[in-house]
Amino acid sequence: HFVELCGQRGIPLVFLQNITGFMVGRDAEAGGIAKDGAKLVTAVSCVPVPKFTVIIGGSHGAGNYGMCGRAYDPRFLFMWPNARISVMGGEQAASVLSSIGNVDPDEIRERYESESNPYYSSARLWDDGVIDPRDTRDVLGLCISASLNAPMPDQDYGVFRM
Repeated sequence: HFVELCGQRGIPLVFLQNITGFMVGRDAEAGGIAKDGAKLVTAVSCVPVPKFTVIIGGSHGAGNYGMCGRAYDPRFLFMWPNARISVMGGEQAASVLSSIGNVDPDEIRERYESESNPYYSSARLWDDGVIDPRDTRDVLGLCISASLNAPMPDQDYGVFRM
């Protein structure tokens, strides 16, 4: 509801990501994590206000999408130097991939460590750069100020199931 209210009132959204992903398992499924996650993803993807994302820690799995990762086209996406971004953490990937195939877990862990680095991501222009944490407020202020000069489109939300 918060995301929808921001959309109705024209308030830009700032996402600070430090998320390992959505919970998995029998209890999480019984608690409705899939439904709740889908509602969040629908709201974030359809809200017409400018969105800004700063990855301040980990950004893994479906949590990246729910918190306006690069797939949801934030106006700006920045990373802190200590940030990590990947489908899953290196340890989890190593255990999953080594259990289904003839793969060296240390090699997978090493690869995930190097490719989840913020400089790897920025070098491929997957984000708008690595910023000093001390400059976050100033950078976001400039970005929000610039974005408010463009007209905001109408809302176009999908169907929310309760």
